[in-house]
Amino acid sequence: MPNNTVKHTEAPTYRVVTYGCQMNVHDSERIAGLLEEAGYVPDPRTDTLAPADVVVFNTCAVRENADNRLYGTLGHMASVKSANPGMQLAVGGCMAQKDKDTVVSRAPWVDVVFGTHNVGSLPALLKRARHNATAQVEIEESLVTFPSNLPAKRESAYSAWVSISVGCNNTCTFCIVPQLRGKETDRRPGEILSEIRALVDEGVQEITLLGQNVNSYGVQFGDRGAFAKLLRACGDIDGLERVRFTSPHPAAFTDDVIEAMAETPNVMPSLHMPLQSGSDDVLRRMRRSYRSTKFLGILERVREAIPEAAITTDIIVGFPGETDEDFAETMRVVEESRFSAAYTFQYSIRPNTPAGVMANQVPKSVVQERYERLVGLVDDIAWQENKAQVGRTVEVMFAEGEGRKDDATHRVTGRARDNRLVHVSLQADDDVPRPGDIGEVVITSGHPHHLVADGGLVHLRRTRGGEAWQDRHMSCTTMLGVPVVPRR
Repeated sequence: MPNNTVKHTEAPTYRVVTYGCQMNVHDSERIAGLLEEAGYVPDPRTDTLAPADVVVFNTCAVRENADNRLYGTLGHMASVKSANPGMQLAVGGCMAQKDKDTVVSRAPWVDVVFGTHNVGSLPALLKRARHNATAQVEIEESLVTFPSNLPAKRESAYSAWVSISVGCNNTCTFCIVPQLRGKETDRRPGEILSEIRALVDEGVQEITLLGQNVNSYGVQFGDRGAFAKLLRACGDIDGLERVRFTSPHPAAFTDDVIEAMAETPNVMPSLHMPLQSGSDDVLRRMRRSYRSTKFLGILERVREAIPEAAITTDIIVGFPGETDEDFAETMRVVEESRFSAAYTFQYSIRPNTPAGVMANQVPKSVVQERYERLVGLVDDIAWQENKAQVGRTVEVMFAEGEGRKDDATHRVTGRARDNRLVHVSLQADDDVPRPGDIGEVVITSGHPHHLVADGGLVHLRRTRGGEAWQDRHMSCTTMLGVPVVPRR
């Protein structure tokens, strides 16, 4: 049962453990912001099982293995909590929204369970659980406060997520997300752009627009062209170097968005376009309102307008009733699509979804064999596409951390404009880039999941994002009593 013994009088520590998608990552930044506003400080340890005063698990419910992983971790946490009086455990996110009271019945040592719609309640629920010495379960069925109105502690000083909508109006038969995140709610464009400008003023130079279906943005307030207009408006923000978005839906992806991507210089030439299946019969049973010909047509138009675009996707293997012929169609579409990467998943039954009760569930052994073949094809195509980058000069925004170092090389890592991962081996006379700085490099080799530039930097541009990262890094490490000596 929850323990209300206070462990010490120093500032309490917290840790947030995140499962799932970018929406959850952004929600975890808000959870961290709320806890710090309430007086908590981050626990410096990275071990999930280390005994911080509060450990929050922000969960995913899209696939069954996420449930199993969470309950397994909670089982381990029982002994950790027992050995640390006053420690509190909280479970939030999609699985909490789905399972409600089940979390506490399976793990009675959990103190707080909160859902996707009431993240802002967490500090009060923790306080109430400590005072009452009993678990607090609060699951709202609709949005209480739009998440972007909550405080957030961003993971990066130079890159940020910006939610443009929450929820989803689609009815895919395999997906539980609309039940957990609710119907789509759109923010007004002015509010979004004000948030982006404020982030840029803080040193952010890359933003990713987030929504369950970004290209349906604006339908709620009667403007079907709102997403393309939003992309163009981002192009007018001084200091905003890069704009990305995820995820669109093929059924509603229109040419005005392609034109906005092509004509707005800071909108990056990268696109994540979920396929799910290449079989029209499977797409029909999934209730995906497009077919393979339309999907391939979108990719063709994107590449015609943006020749350097890198396109990634999601694919589900083993959907109920998937035949050998259906799977062969998926392999055909993947071959034609030339994805730079694909997130491939084995179908997982989700409760209360139409697909979960469909006949002809595919045997696990068949799903596994098809999955391995698909991954092999995806990796082979990605490798071919990455090898085709050799000799190109690309612009890289460098990421957190310095990457791998050994006696011969000092390697730093970043993302190209098309979102490919690039490892750069610095030369002796190269300045060391800070996270957020932007450099030009020549690609010397391509691999299935990354590119390599062994010749060092052609050019390095110091940025405000790099300055913001350095200032924040020095401030944080000074608070911990660790001096920082910037490398040059």
